[in-house]
Amino acid sequence: MGAAGSKLEKALGDQFPEGERYFGLENFGNTCYCNSVLQALYFCVPFREQLLDYYSSNKNVADAEENLLTCLADLFTQISSQKKKTGVIAPKRFVQRLKKQNELFRSYMHQDAHEFLNFLLNELVDILEKEAQAAKNDAETPSPPEKTANGPKNPQANGVQKEPLVTWVHKNFQGILTNETRCLRCETVTARDETFFDLSLDIEQNSSITSCLKNFSSTETLNAEDKFFCDKCCSLQEAQKRMKIKKPPHILVIHLKRFKYIEQLGRYKKLSYRVVFPLELKLSNTVEDADSEYSLFAVVVHVGSGPNHGHYVSLVKSHNHWLFFDDENVEMIDESAVQTFFGSAQEYSSNTDHGYILFYESLGSSNKS
Repeated sequence: MGAAGSKLEKALGDQFPEGERYFGLENFGNTCYCNSVLQALYFCVPFREQLLDYYSSNKNVADAEENLLTCLADLFTQISSQKKKTGVIAPKRFVQRLKKQNELFRSYMHQDAHEFLNFLLNELVDILEKEAQAAKNDAETPSPPEKTANGPKNPQANGVQKEPLVTWVHKNFQGILTNETRCLRCETVTARDETFFDLSLDIEQNSSITSCLKNFSSTETLNAEDKFFCDKCCSLQEAQKRMKIKKPPHILVIHLKRFKYIEQLGRYKKLSYRVVFPLELKLSNTVEDADSEYSLFAVVVHVGSGPNHGHYVSLVKSHNHWLFFDDENVEMIDESAVQTFFGSAQEYSSNTDHGYILFYESLGSSNKS
C-alpha cells in the first residue's frame, strides 16, 4: 500500500489538505459493507468532529464499558491522529464488536450497507441516551430510570410528550416527516409527525433524485378497501394522504431501493435503473421550508448484479477533491466520474456499479444548534 499511498500524495501534491488523513480500511472477509459506510461517516465532518470530541472527553473514564460508540470513536481517533497522511488501518475492534452486538453481521455472507448504517446510528443514539440518563440519575436523588424508546421515535404518555433527548447524532441526521391525511368529506386534516435518519426512496428507470422525492411526497387517494377512519365524521371516508418533510436534517441520507422482491421469482432482484443524483440538490415540493439546499459529499456504491453477492465501495468529497475508497485502496477520481454510478439506462448492461446510499450536507445551516 506504500506505493498506492505515495501515489495519492503525489496526485494531491501541495494541495494535500492540512491535517486530513486518507486511509483505506482492511477487509475481514466480506466487511466491505461496513468499510464503505464508515468512510462516508468519517468524511461527514460535523459527525466526525463530535465523535472525536466525545472520545477525548470520555477516554479517561476508567470503568467505561466497550461498546460500538467507543469502538467507532477509537477508530476515527486512530485515523485522524496518524503521523502518515495515507495508508491502511484495520478496523478490527469495531468489526469484532459489531459481530458480538448483532448476529445479523456475524456470518461471512454479503450484508446490506443500508441495514448496517441504520443499525449503527440507532445503536449510537441508544448508547448516548443511556449515558445521559445515567448521568442524570447520578446528579439527581435516586429515582426509577425512565425507559427510553429504542430508536429515534418520540414516546408520548397520556398525551403529554416526554421531552426526547436530542443527541449529537440526532442533530446531524434526524429530520421530521409529516404524514397528512385530508378527509374528502369534511376536509379535516389529520397530521402525524415521525422522525427519520434516512429516506428510503422507490426508484424508476431513467429518473432522478428530484423525481423520486416528488413521488415520495405525492398525494395518494385512499378509497375502496383503503378508506380512512375520520375521527370527525366517526366513519370510514375517502381521503387524500401525502408525506412531507417538515424539518429537513442537517445531513440528508437517501437510500435508493435497488433491491426489490419479485413475487413471480420468489426472490429479490437488483434494479440497475439509471437514477441521476446531482452534486447540488434543492429540496422543493417536498419540504415546508422550500429553500433547503444540499451538497453531495459521499456515495456508497453497490457493485454486482444481484442482492446476495457483490461488493461495496464509496466515493467521498473532501476539501473539493473526490476520492474513491475500495477497502484498502484509496485513489483520487475526477468529479465527472461520479456520473458513472447513476445506473444503467438499459435493462442489461455490463455496468454493475450503482449509487445506493447518498449523503448530502445542508448548505443553508451551520450545525451548531
